[in-house]
Amino acid sequence: MVELSNADSKVEMKTQIPGEAGIWAFVAGDLLVFSVFFILIALGHAEQTDIFEASRGTLDLRFGIANTLLLLTGSLFVAIGVERCRSMPSGKNKQWFFLGIGCGVGFVVNKIFEWNAKIEAGYSPVTNDFYMYFFIFTGIHLIHVLVGLGVLLFLLRMSQRSSLSAREIQTLESGAIFWHLVDLLWIMLFALLYLL
Repeated sequence: MVELSNADSKVEMKTQIPGEAGIWAFVAGDLLVFSVFFILIALGHAEQTDIFEASRGTLDLRFGIANTLLLLTGSLFVAIGVERCRSMPSGKNKQWFFLGIGCGVGFVVNKIFEWNAKIEAGYSPVTNDFYMYFFIFTGIHLIHVLVGLGVLLFLLRMSQRSSLSAREIQTLESGAIFWHLVDLLWIMLFALLYLL
């Protein structure tokens, strides 16, 4: 608890971490698992620098940038939606979650086109270690995106209520935290696979 004081009065404010404790435990565990993935990519690059750099050069950076922009924009929409539900629940905040879902669907479609282009060009998980990591880790991330879309659909339904309890706001925050985790994981994968 934080106490703010001035000459005439004291005001007490409670600081609270958004979401539920369980979502933060999940985030920590998922970050730990993905940290192992990131280390594997870095070690693979150190051991097979020529193969990794040549393979990275075959990726179309436009796909990676588009996916990054889609997820970051989707996160912005979800954050706005949660804030609007928190400050003025009216049943009219669903458009923000709908826009977030649209960005997530755009990511999935873009990823399918990217994978299809790579497979048609003759690249697959058995091509080399870089492409093994590329397909497996972006595939695991895609599963996170699909789960996140399910979460956003749930939040969309919840956002249509004309009033929300503190518990429901906490649920909205937890769902948004998961979606932001999906973004964070992608940014790391984008940097390691497309840029470094």
